[in-house]
Amino acid sequence: MSTKRHRIFGVEIDVITMRETVERLGQWAKTSHCGCRYVVTPNVDHAVMLQGNQQLRDAYQDASLILADGLPVILAARLLRRPLPERVAGSDLVPALFDASTSDRPLRVFLLGAGPGVAQRAAKRIHARWPHVEVVGTNCPPLGFEQDERLNNEIVAAVNQANPDVLVVGLGAPKQELWVHRHHQRLHVPIALCVGATIDFLAGEKKRAPLWMRRTGLEWFYRCATEPRRLAGRYARDAVRFPQLVWQEWRQAGMA
Repeated sequence: MSTKRHRIFGVEIDVITMRETVERLGQWAKTSHCGCRYVVTPNVDHAVMLQGNQQLRDAYQDASLILADGLPVILAARLLRRPLPERVAGSDLVPALFDASTSDRPLRVFLLGAGPGVAQRAAKRIHARWPHVEVVGTNCPPLGFEQDERLNNEIVAAVNQANPDVLVVGLGAPKQELWVHRHHQRLHVPIALCVGATIDFLAGEKKRAPLWMRRTGLEWFYRCATEPRRLAGRYARDAVRFPQLVWQEWRQAGMA
């Protein structure tokens, strides 16, 4: 089953709600498929990176679901008359998917990414909160691993041996999207979710912004305030470039 998509910023974004996404993933998790279906979650930073990164555009092209992560993307889509129903952030999607697990529909999960020991701590918290979710493997690859074919083969083999229903990938963008795109046909897992800092959030390593900030589109401000050295430059760049992208889309659509 496919969903309607709107083309924005050079990529197709699915017109789908969080509830519909969870239902779709629940079906895929228990369905055999040739290769691995993978999910990407574009936000403002992704929209900016996509303009100059052909490999990332290729990865998006082959994704099974492209979910709008970020209120600015939702607002831009409405302004451009290509409305998306709601934000479907990766850091909200993973807990929602876990919430849907039951004794009749348990979920086997592999956590790939985050810093040393973080995925193991996330696994303990997941087991405590979601009794029907089993973390069947974790892996924290070293810096630069994506350039090492031996390490890549070992990671793919470890995931396949663990036989998960879902691979949660938290390597940061665009590394996670490029890695999954490169290896998805060799991964024997129904679904891979490219979801950034989600493993850190699940482990309690990083805190999510308060709910009111997430709902009002201010999560970026909270994250920048808590990680200024890592994120300030990125957000400053995006604050300049993203409005330019919206204006370009507006003009191309003949709205100017």
